[in-house]
This record gives sequence, structure tokens and C-alpha cells, in this order.
Amino acid sequence: MAGTRWRNFTGLLHLLLVLLIGCSASQIRASSEHEVDSIFYEPFSESFEGRWIVSSKDEYQGVWKLSKSEGHDDYGLLVSEKARKYAVVKELDKAVSLKDGTVVLQFEVRLQNGLECGGAYLKYLRPQDAGWKAEEFDNESPYSIMFGPDKCGSTNKVHFIFKHKNPRSGEFVEHHLKDPPSVPSDKLSHVYTAILKPDNQVRILIDGEEKKNANLLSAKDFEPALIPAKTIPDPEDKKPEDWDERAKIPDPNAVKPDDWDEDAPMEIEDEDAVKPEGWLDDEPDEIDDPEATRPEDWDDEEDGVWEPPKADNPKCSLAPGCGEWKKPMKHNPAYKGKWSPPMIDNPSYKGIWKPREIPNPDYFETEKPDFEPIAAIGIEIWTMEDGILFDNILIADDERVAESVRLTTWKPKFETEKEKQKAEEEAAGLSDGLSSYQDLIEKGEKQPNITIGVIVSVVVVLLSMFVKLFFGGKKPVVTVPEPNRATAAETPRDEGSSGEKEDENEKEEEEAAPPPRRRPTTRRET
Repeated sequence: MAGTRWRNFTGLLHLLLVLLIGCSASQIRASSEHEVDSIFYEPFSESFEGRWIVSSKDEYQGVWKLSKSEGHDDYGLLVSEKARKYAVVKELDKAVSLKDGTVVLQFEVRLQNGLECGGAYLKYLRPQDAGWKAEEFDNESPYSIMFGPDKCGSTNKVHFIFKHKNPRSGEFVEHHLKDPPSVPSDKLSHVYTAILKPDNQVRILIDGEEKKNANLLSAKDFEPALIPAKTIPDPEDKKPEDWDERAKIPDPNAVKPDDWDEDAPMEIEDEDAVKPEGWLDDEPDEIDDPEATRPEDWDDEEDGVWEPPKADNPKCSLAPGCGEWKKPMKHNPAYKGKWSPPMIDNPSYKGIWKPREIPNPDYFETEKPDFEPIAAIGIEIWTMEDGILFDNILIADDERVAESVRLTTWKPKFETEKEKQKAEEEAAGLSDGLSSYQDLIEKGEKQPNITIGVIVSVVVVLLSMFVKLFFGGKKPVVTVPEPNRATAAETPRDEGSSGEKEDENEKEEEEAAPPPRRRPTTRRET
């Protein structure tokens, strides 16, 4: 009866799990096919070839593939090979302005094999020079924003970098977000969102949760700051030759004392030391290993005269020491080392020299960044891992659109992956538990008196769980006799006595055991 209930229970659980996964998969497929009210949306529901252009540059040998996300029917753009450079670009039908209104940049990445060293970010390219072709896309292709995960060595961050043209110098400057969030360290699908607001605010979200809130004009949030400093050090200013930056100098009037002995050694023999009684002067520290035997294949002509390996002299372990006794060394109270004059304040000290400040010719003021528009989206990365899957690349002008896409495309996949991960972790925990149980058995064989109480407790807990499962939580009434106080009082003494005897027996066995042998070695003479 109990076995039938258990089989019915496990069968029902299995059926529910299958239905849950099926519903999630259906929802993912439906969500990938729905229309998204956005400026640009790429769900990779069909072949990317012809729409996304792979760079023809020789350095980009990585092969892009349209591939299912592991465990789903949802497709994405896959990094298929390890240790390769990859580059692919999609030119937009119409450039996207970043100057007015809200702009949301969002995409999914799943690191199916983890990420130890490589990038998984997107580059939002500005309009390129005349004559530029998508096949020429590479690391030098200028962008307006670079956003996404990057991890290698000490680098572990979700980049947000924007390039801005200085109106005075005409040069584009790269501005990096300070203290960016770190990359999630699992193999699940994650969605990255950057929200640019008209008030210069930029919010970085991971899986819909805000991880960073920054201001594009703030020097606290970006390095270097968008607005340059008003003044800069004069590059033409030079430090005068007589400028003294030394705060302290040796006292020119100091004289070495007459009793200062620079040649006195740091240590001297301890004249008061006495050789310990029982010191074995005639015994060496090591002797030939008496149990070593000459190898049968030893050839004196080729290998030289065989000598047995050395072993510690057992007599020395029973005495204070062996060999020639020498008086130990001690610190020399007369030691002073090399004399040097004391340091005094430098009367000529002028401080640390700095060039004078001059107005910064590149300084400008602005109330908001003058971004170049986004004309294309590119993925240009180098990675040591394969299995990186890009999906659901979105540009929108409404945060609600990005949220809707997250909930309908990313959320179901993520929940399914989390459940699978949880099941795998529980299975691994069960395996570890069985391993621990085996360790408990091995210890029980060595210490049965101590372990038997633990085993009885485990049996009682298991019985209670089964009773609750099959009989609705009804517990059998168990009459426990009151222990005899005298017996209970005597038991600790008996167990302690037995333990002490076992400890004494083990100690005698260790003392009687022979000292560990050195592994025989061979010696060749040249």
C-alpha cells in the first residue's frame, strides 16, 4: 500500500514537471513570435544570414551560428568556437537619435559554458565614414555606446562606455562608467538593460533589477568626466634647477661617535653555552640505510659504485644531538651597523613642484551630451569560451516595452533554467549526502560506541518522516521507560574508562611501531 502511494506521488510529481516545462516552452515560442512595438527588435527567430553581416577581416575566424538555447525551443546567435575573435554587424534602416527622449538598449546573453576570459557586449555604432562597408566591421569601427558583460582576470564588469565628441578639440573621448556591476557567475540566461533618460540619467539593469544609477555629466560617475576641467597644468612650465623638494636632509654638522664600531658583527658565539649532557660526539646525523638493498640491474661500470641511501641515525633521536658540538650564536650587544647622520628639516625645502595652471583650451560647458546617433549594432568580441548565446536585441523609446519583452521572452526561460539548476543542485546534494553517509559508516566501524547513538537518531527521524507521509502525520505512541539513575550515572565513567584504555593501547602501539623508513634512492658517480 505504501509502495503504491509512493509510486503515485512520484508519478504525479513527474507529470506536473513535464506540464510545467511544456507550458514554459510554449510561452517562449509564443513570445518570440509576437510583435514588439520598438525601434528595433531582433529575436533571431529565423536565419540571421543576409540580415546580419559577418566581418570579412582575416582576424575574425569565429563562426556564428543560429542555435537553440540549451533546454529551450528558442533560438539565438551563438558563439560556436573557443579562443576566437568574432565580428558581426546589423545596419539599421534608420539611425536612432540619442539626444531627445528616452532610449532603452536591451539584450539577452546566456553563457552556456561560463565565461572565464572574454567579452559578451554589444557596440552601438555611430554613422561610419563615406564608403564604409559592413564587411569591414572591426575593432576600429567607431561607436557611440558599448554595453554588456566583459570578464577576464581581474576584469569582471558590465561595461557602459560612451564616446562623445569634444566641440572644442573635435576629438571623440571614451567615457567609462565607474564602479560598474559585475557579471552574473552562472550559466543561466540574463537580460541587460541600459536606460538613457532626457535628464542625463542612465540606469543599468540586470534581469530587470537596477544595479547602477549614474549621471552622464557627473565626474563621480564617469572617467574621464564629460565636461573637462577648466584649467590644466601648463605643459610648457618647467621645474627650476634650484628647486629643492627634499623635506628632510642629513644633518651636515653631525659627527660619528668615537666608540661607534661599524665592523662589529651582528652575532657572536655564546660563551656561556654548555654542551648538553649526553651529546653523542662520535655519532653522525645520518647513516647508511640498513634496509636498503642494491638493485639487481645495477651495473658498476655504467652506474658507478653503488652506495646505499642515507637514513636518520636512530641514536640521535634518543640523545640531545650528534656530531661535533658547537657553541650557538647570539646577538652581539656591541653591534651598531653602519653609522649615518640623523635627518633634520631642510631649510631650503620649497615643497613638491607643480606646473602652473592655465585655462584648458578644450574646456566646454553643456547641459546634456551631444551623442552621435546609432546607425548599426555590432558584436565584436574575443573570447576563450564557446556557447555564448545572444538573443532578443532591443532598442525602444519606452521602458514599458523593454519590461514587456523581459517578461515574455526572458522570464520564462530564466525560471525554467533556475528550476533545472535547483534540481541538479539537489541531486548533487543527495550524492554528497550519500558520500557523507559512507564516511559515517567508515567512522562507525572504527568507533562503534560513539556512532551508534547517531545511527539510532537517524533511524528515528526517518521513521517519523514516513509515518507522517503515509498516515497523515499521526505519530505512534512510544512508551520510554525511565532510565535507572544509578546506571546513567555510572555509564559516563565506564565509557570514559574504556576510552582511556583504548587511547593507552593506541599510544603503546605507536611507540612500539618502527620509525618511518626513507624511500630507497640510488646514487650515481660521475
